[in-house]
Amino acid sequence: MAEPRIITPGSDFLKRGNLLVGMVHVGATPGTPRANQSPAQLVEQARSEARTLREAGFDAVIVENMHDAPYVHGEDLGPEQTAVMTLAAQAVREAFGGPVGVQILSGGNRQALAAAHATGGSFIRCENFVFSHVADEGLLTKAEAGPLLRYRRQIGAEAVAVLADIKKKHSSHAITSDIDIAEAVEAAQFFGVDGVIVTGPSTGKPAEIEDLRSARKAADVPVLVGSGVTPESVPELFKHAHALIVGSSIKADGKWFNTVDPKRAKALVDAR
Repeated sequence: MAEPRIITPGSDFLKRGNLLVGMVHVGATPGTPRANQSPAQLVEQARSEARTLREAGFDAVIVENMHDAPYVHGEDLGPEQTAVMTLAAQAVREAFGGPVGVQILSGGNRQALAAAHATGGSFIRCENFVFSHVADEGLLTKAEAGPLLRYRRQIGAEAVAVLADIKKKHSSHAITSDIDIAEAVEAAQFFGVDGVIVTGPSTGKPAEIEDLRSARKAADVPVLVGSGVTPESVPELFKHAHALIVGSSIKADGKWFNTVDPKRAKALVDAR
């Protein structure tokens, strides 16, 4: 397979291939429906999980606010969420010592970019980079690529890579049903993406191998798998992907909302 085209320094670590990226799901941030911890407690929990993933042998981590469901989108996100996520990203980076990414749901891509830039993060995970989506949080009408990459230039964050979900999970794709996954990858590349992420239909659900194969064939940027990774699926997935993002499988009882289980995390690494 051709060597991926690396665009920004933040995606350079993906050149090595066969990488495991662990999810650090920060607890519900202040003001969201499930919030029950102080910012200091949220940060300490994120720091602890980052240490566990480092000790297990993960290559990178993503800090994400998945516990903030039900989500609001983009400009409706509160500044308190960005503040806590920035603190968590800084703590995780210090504890993990390797590449750290940030994702702020839903559609908080400029906020994530600012947090990553401020804390020395390597990348962000972006949904809705190209095309419109009907997501469970509502109709996402505007592609993020144009405003986001202009903002990246504006704040001098060109070193932070943008890794984008293609045909994002938790969404209907009826309005883009005539666009296959290869065409979506090509569109994202035309719009300047640094890497593409292929997922199953929802959190914890596996990506289709045929989708992954099609994406890899179309891509000249790194390809990642973004959901449903298990120890059993690792060898097959690495035939087609440069990196695997793992959340549910490394958590206690295999549930994304639980804390990272050291034994389950190590099992993923050992499966590589």
